[in-house]
Parts: sequence; structure tokens; C-alpha cells
Amino acid sequence: MTDTVGTPAAERGEALTSIDLDVQGMTCASCAARIQKKLNKIDGVRAAVNYATARAHVLAPRGTTSEALIDVVRAAGYDAGPPDPSEDAEAAARARTEAIRRRLVVSAAIAVPVMAVSMVTPWQFPGWQWVAFALTTPVLFWSGRGFHRSAWVNLRHGAFTMDTLISVGTLAAYLWSAFCLIFGNAGTLGMKHPFSLHLVRADSLDAVYFEAACGTITFILLGRWIEARSRSEAGSALRELLTMGARAVHVLDDDGTETTRPIEALRVGQCFVVRPGEKIASDGEVVEGASAIDAHVITGESVPVDVGPGDRVVGATLNTNGRLVVRATAVGADTQLSQIAHLVEQAQTGKSNAQRLADRIASVFVPVVIVLALLAFCAWLVAGAGVGFAITAGVSVLIISCPCALGLATPTALLAGTGRGAQLGVVIRGPEALERARAIDTVVMDKTGTLTRGEMSVQRITAAPGEDEDRVLVAAAALEAGSEHPIARAVVARAAGRGPAPAAGDFRVVPGRGVRAVLDGADALVGSAALMSDEGLEVPGVLTAAAVAASDRGATVVLVAWDGAVRGVLTVSDELADNSARAVGRLHALGLRTVMLTGDNERAARHVAALVGIDEVHAQVLPEEKLAVVDGLRAEGHRVAMIGDGVNDAAALAAADLGIAMGTGTDAAIAAGDLTLMRHDLMLAVDAIALSRATLRIIRGNLFWAFFYNVCAIPIAAFGLLNPMIAGAAMAFSSVFVVTNSLRLRGFRPVR
Repeated sequence: MTDTVGTPAAERGEALTSIDLDVQGMTCASCAARIQKKLNKIDGVRAAVNYATARAHVLAPRGTTSEALIDVVRAAGYDAGPPDPSEDAEAAARARTEAIRRRLVVSAAIAVPVMAVSMVTPWQFPGWQWVAFALTTPVLFWSGRGFHRSAWVNLRHGAFTMDTLISVGTLAAYLWSAFCLIFGNAGTLGMKHPFSLHLVRADSLDAVYFEAACGTITFILLGRWIEARSRSEAGSALRELLTMGARAVHVLDDDGTETTRPIEALRVGQCFVVRPGEKIASDGEVVEGASAIDAHVITGESVPVDVGPGDRVVGATLNTNGRLVVRATAVGADTQLSQIAHLVEQAQTGKSNAQRLADRIASVFVPVVIVLALLAFCAWLVAGAGVGFAITAGVSVLIISCPCALGLATPTALLAGTGRGAQLGVVIRGPEALERARAIDTVVMDKTGTLTRGEMSVQRITAAPGEDEDRVLVAAAALEAGSEHPIARAVVARAAGRGPAPAAGDFRVVPGRGVRAVLDGADALVGSAALMSDEGLEVPGVLTAAAVAASDRGATVVLVAWDGAVRGVLTVSDELADNSARAVGRLHALGLRTVMLTGDNERAARHVAALVGIDEVHAQVLPEEKLAVVDGLRAEGHRVAMIGDGVNDAAALAAADLGIAMGTGTDAAIAAGDLTLMRHDLMLAVDAIALSRATLRIIRGNLFWAFFYNVCAIPIAAFGLLNPMIAGAAMAFSSVFVVTNSLRLRGFRPVR
């Protein structure tokens, strides 16, 4: 993006600083576009304004102050301020959402009886128009006051948005209805058609349109409430990430005593103690001790990593079974967890929000409608039709262009689509996700917890010649019974019901190797091949072959030995999830390319990819590298969907054109995704993409009809061939058509 002098500041060699602003007062995507345009007019500034998160991310030359940027936003008719991470800011967002909900409830409660009495003749009674007038007044000026205020603010700055359409349309319907109601029969106003077309000669008391004003306000508020709820949850991914870290740390003082302090008190270079079952307080290097670290919250991988002196550990990971002394190498915002949170924030801010078609056209459509209404009024005056008829023609143009159908086009389709999605187990966060789903050509997915179950299990037991598989398994379970290691839990779970386990005594952990104990009076070992080698035990050929085959598949190999001989091999791995292969096949049938990202080793990744039919594999990738792969694919011109379930996937989910989060994963991944799958079934991702495309087709069809209706109806109204009553009926028909078309989504059937 270039500045006003034609050259980006970065290309001129200027140092740039990053400034984030929270923006208040935006009501549609065109508001974000207007603010972004104003900010980008500042020399050297590159701004991206995200309507969904109500945030502006600005790259500006050093020396640019946030106050200067805030002044530009305010000059455009909005407000802004530095981001406030406090609970007060979150509470304020909830309060704004609740305020919309209250106005929606009041509006809906009033609109239903007004629409019923206005549209159902048998329910009408003497003076019902005055009742409709009294009920509509608070809806228009209390429930709808935000639309009128926004329209006025934008008008003062020479801009037109959807709010302008809503305000002009509802006020026109209300004021004309009130005029007719107060002044009585419209025929007394000289409403004689010059061409004697009696179509327009109607009793004005039968031509009040209070229901149009009520219905428009109600349905538009419904859409705004959905949007506000989505925006209020935009920061939940960051909150989830930042709350995953430890809240306190056991600092090891120089004299060797442990002191528990708040995590904020930890400094780089200080040593701290991590007990079994505790989270590691910050990034650091192990100084003393050995343990297995469960890092799935960062890496997404289910197999713990053995660490000892000299190994690096990451904050928020879990110490499973040993006492560690760690020297802090990064604290606060410099930790890997905080960096991942920063990546998510940047990806969300920089995500391109497709502007709604209605808002894009509204910037031209609204002033054109107003001009046409004025032209119709003046033309009929000049033609000698009389003031009454001229008013009728002008107001008919405004009423028939009332954006009720425009306002219903997206919310009704979204409600029908999301309702059907909920039945299928798919949560769609908003219409922006549907727009992005349309052009997806590449699906990137995590391995652990997405293609696989994310839980370790014993896949195979191989016994040495002359040994019994059950005996091998039960012996291994006896030694592993006291461990909380996921592999140990998998062994114990598999041995359940296989017979009584012998008592194990003199239990000892061999760091990085396995465990040993005395079993029925004999020394017994469970662990890696290195442990057996250290003990001078030879592995029989049949067990070696089984171990090599398991390693080639990327599985973990556990050897079991007692009484001086290796007795068996257990193959432990993360089991492939049901439907994974079928889902990948369906994605290919939809014309989509598939890519797998994983922190696992190359062999394990290739094995899983071959089983399910993945096109491309990236193994041993870190969280920031997952984001880089997604960004690289997008830079090549691909439209990318990302499927994941872990914190390590959150940044990539946010950066992708479409983020699909497994609902069985972490809240951070769910919050960063555009679509959420509520059970661990990859076929739901296929359903999600297909449903998103179907919903978007309905939305586009609705918008096409709404605009096509206006294109045809406005000239008819301008030529005086419609009075406001018929214009209101036509407008109501367009709304009914849009709603009926949207309800087709309730019949959506997933393809299997």
C-alpha cells in the first residue's frame, strides 16, 4: 500500500513503528474502509482496519504518535484509543452487546403486534392505525436511534452506509404514514394523476406503513446483535493464551531456599523450581533434575519430551514426573507463549475482511435513491400533478427502496445456515467466514488431534518366542502403574482386564530411558532400546524387526524385560481418527488440495499422510513455522483453510483465509477459527465447507434479488405508477422472498 506521495515508507528506507488502536463507532464494513482510507492518506502510513475486531493496525514512520492517528479517526466521525487489555474493556464490549440485545427485544415485542394488525385485515379494529403509530414511535426513535445517529454522523462527513439506508427508509415510511394518518384522506390533497391512472387513488388511512418501519428496525438489529456477539469474542483467543501460563513461581534464592512469588516478579537469569505436576513458569534451561515434559499446549503433540540438564523448556508446558531446577531465559512478553499470542493478534488484525456487498453498493445506491426521489417530486410538480401526487411519487421511491430485504439478506441466511450447521455439529462464526469459504482451494491440517485422536494407545504387542503377549503386557503395566506419563497410562489402560498384575517393588525411574523395579523377585525393565543396551540385554531378532517396523511408522517402541531377558515389544502411537481418510478423500472430491503440518518427526508424518492420502507434508514445524507455511501458500496465490485443535495452531488458524477449529481442542484454537467442529470428526470439516458455500450462495442470491427488485421497482414508483401502499406491499414481498429463500438451508444434507 502506498502513501500519498506514492512511495511506501518502508521502500524509502524509513524505520517503521507498529501502533494498534481500538476503534469505536463502526457499524459496518464500509466504516472500516472509510477509516482505513483516511489513515492511509497520512504520509508514510500503512493501516489495516479490521471491522470484526474493531481494531486498527498501523505501520507508521518513527515519531508518529498514537494521538495523531486518533485525531484522524475522530475527524472521520469515529473514536479510537490505545488497546485496553483490562477486564473493564471486555466488560464494556459485553455492555454494548447487551444494549443492542435490549433494543432488539423491545423492538421485536412491539413489531410483532404492529405487523400482525397491519397485515391481517380480520385483526384490524377502529383506530388501529393510531395504535400502530403509538407503538412504532418508540421503536423508531429508541430502538433505532443508533442507525439515525450513525447516518447523521456519516452524512456530516459526506459518507453513506447501510445505516443511511435504514434511517432514510424507516423515517420515510414513518413520516409518510404519520402524515396520512393525521391529515386524513389523501384525495383531499389534490392527488390527481395526470394520466388518470386510478391505481394511486387510495385512502391514506389504508396506506400507512408503520409495520415497514418496525420490521426493518427489528431485523437489522438482529443482524447487528449477531455481529456484536462475534466481535465481543474476538479477544478470547488472546485471553485464553495468556491465562495458560503459570500464575506463581518458586524462585530459588542464592542460599538454596524456595520462595513463592507472583510470575511478574521473575527475572531473566533467576533459577526456579518446578515440581511434578506443575506448569513451567517461563522459558528457560534445565539446570538440575530430569523429567518428561508434556508440551502439547505449545506443540500440539501428545508424546512428552524427556529433558535433563542443558535442555531448553518452554513456559506453560507441564512437568509430569520429576523435580526440575530451571534458569529463566525469557520472561513476560518475550516468552514463546506470549509470542504465539502476539502472532494470533497480528494475524487477526491483518486478516482481510471482505466488505459486504450491500455496504459496497450502498455508498452509491443511497444518494442515487435520494436524488431519484427528489427528481420524481420535482418532475411531477413541474408536470402540474399537484403537491400531493408529487409527495406520493417521491415517498413511494423512498419506501420501495427501504432496505428491509437488504437487511434480511445476510441475517436470515446466516441464522438458517448456522442453525443447520449446529444440527450437524458445525459452528459458523459469521458471514465473513462464509465469503472466505467460497474460494478455498487448499486445506492445511494439523496431525495430532485432527487427523489422529490425540491420545496414546498400545497398537501392537509382540512377544519373544515362547512368551505370552498378555504376560508381557501385564508385566509392563505393573511397572508403569505408578507413572503419570501418557505412554504409561496407555499401557495400563490396555492391560485392564488381562489378569492380576504382580506387585512391583523397589521402583526406580531411569531418566530418559524408562523404569525398573523388582517383579516377583526378579529385576524387570520397561523402556527404550538404550535402556536394554545399558543393561547388557540382547534383543531377539523377531523383537528387533517389530521395533524397526514400528519406528518406521513413527510409533514409540517400548521394550519389556525381566529375569535377564527381553520378553516383548509394545508399539505405542497416536491412533488415526475415524473418518480421517474418508474426509481427505471428500476434500479431494471437492477439488481441494490437502497439506499436513505437524511437529512430529518426518517418518511419523509420512506414515500418517500415506494412510489418509494427504498431498503434501511439512514435518517438525514449530508454531511460528506453521504460520509461515500458511502465509507462504497464500503468497503463492492459494486460498487456504486451516484445520487445527491446539494452541500451536491458533496463529495459523487466524492467518488462514478460513480457520476451522476442532471443538475438542483448546479454547484458543476455537476462538481463532472461523468455523468450529463440535466433535472430533474430520468429515465435519467437509460439511462445514459445503455448508458455508451453500449459505454464501443463498446470501448472494438474496442480495441479488434485493437489488434487482429495487432496480425494477424504483423507476415504476418514480413514474407515479405505485402509491406508498403498493410500494409497501412490494417491499414486504421482497422480504418474504428473501426469508423463504434462506429457509432452504434448513434442508441442507451433508454428502457422504
